[in-house]
Amino acid sequence: MTSLLIVAHAPLASSLQAVAQHVYPDCRAQVLAVDVAAGATLESAAEQVRVALAALGSGEVLILADVFGATPCNAALSAAAGLPVRVVAKVNVPMLWRSLCYVDNSLDDLVTRAVAGAAQGVMHVSVPHRQNQPTPRASHDQVQH
Repeated sequence: MTSLLIVAHAPLASSLQAVAQHVYPDCRAQVLAVDVAAGATLESAAEQVRVALAALGSGEVLILADVFGATPCNAALSAAAGLPVRVVAKVNVPMLWRSLCYVDNSLDDLVTRAVAGAAQGVMHVSVPHRQNQPTPRASHDQVQH
């Protein structure tokens, strides 16, 4: 079974961990979070990630990071070097939930499903308002109905 590690700017990682535990309270997956403080250096953040990886044990780990190129993601990449770990950036709730559902799959399959969950979770759901267009007058004429 693959473990999950969420690495993000504080307090996003621990908030996502709480969301995971709220929706899947009986989940067998081990989910840890590393909140990277605003002033953290790359070295200190990478050390936090190494400590969390050690706490997860020697198995496979999927790291979900918030922003590619930012300190949390760079720290995850640094700490993951040489380990059976994959890093996926731009974590969102659908990605997390999809990952939790498939922790028994291979790490490569889990990465594919996590990325698909993230992409499928993004939708435009609002209806745009009409701009500069008169609204049709309501008619009570029975012939027009």
